[in-house]
Amino acid sequence: MVDSEFQPKSGNESPRFAMPSTFMRLPSRESAKGLDVAIVGVPLDIGTSNRSGTRNGPREIRDESRLLRPVNLTTLQAPFDCLKIADVGDVPINTYDLRKSIDLIDGFHARIAKQGAAPLTLGGDHTISYPIVRALSLLHGQLALVHVDAHTDCNDAMFGEAMTHGTWVRRAVEERLIDPRRTAQIGIRGTTYTGPDCTYGEEQGFTMLHAEDCWHRSISRDMDRIRSIIGEGPAYLSFDIDGIDPAFAPGTGTPEPGGLTSMQGIEIVRGCRGLNLVGADIVEVSPPWDSGRITSLLAATIAFEILCALPGVEAA
Repeated sequence: MVDSEFQPKSGNESPRFAMPSTFMRLPSRESAKGLDVAIVGVPLDIGTSNRSGTRNGPREIRDESRLLRPVNLTTLQAPFDCLKIADVGDVPINTYDLRKSIDLIDGFHARIAKQGAAPLTLGGDHTISYPIVRALSLLHGQLALVHVDAHTDCNDAMFGEAMTHGTWVRRAVEERLIDPRRTAQIGIRGTTYTGPDCTYGEEQGFTMLHAEDCWHRSISRDMDRIRSIIGEGPAYLSFDIDGIDPAFAPGTGTPEPGGLTSMQGIEIVRGCRGLNLVGADIVEVSPPWDSGRITSLLAATIAFEILCALPGVEAA
């Protein structure tokens, strides 16, 4: 049993609408030293191409996380009993310079990884996944990737820029940060600018599970297949909230109808249990476009499910 110091503040001890807004009212730490998992915020939206507002994502996800309780009612997993988890705050990004922000995000996550903790990062637009994967791959080697998204993020450039929230996967492949043969993209749908943007992943060897392939059914068996493809090596989970249909998650920058349900999103995360996850993120939550804060609450729930899927977490 992990020391009570790392337990979320109980709703029976203090009302859930009170206390500081760390993730699930966990303790706040300035360093990841001694932690198994570090909750990190990256309030960035200067890499986005449509609706802005994801700079407010980490704050709102943390705020809605106060509604969550520490034990998973379905799986009986209690991650805070198994792992030392704390909130280490936000990366101090540069709001005027995307490249400098990328380096700051990289350095922040590299320190966390070197201190022995796995980062669970709250975004922020999807550009942030590139520096996180870059930092983790230096320590763990080439990573497998489970990527939930409406979009492949395999554009070669956007507005002439090589680094944006829509190009990060292609850059990660080119720089050999991720292993294409151990990469799965789930929830892809909608429209794009060019045909090659759609086919790049398949040409590289990605496992593709389009949103239409998931309609009207459970995808737990698909996750069994994806786990077998990824195997035992280090893996990273990147969950773009726009992978979920805007009926369940309207608060995002690039919504696409016909997406995954919130239940399928949870299925995906639970299906990652057994992978050697060395980090994860939940990105593209844009509170100004949210309705009733349901997107932020779903993101907080996905983040909790990710904690339950990490190595070392057992049933209560």
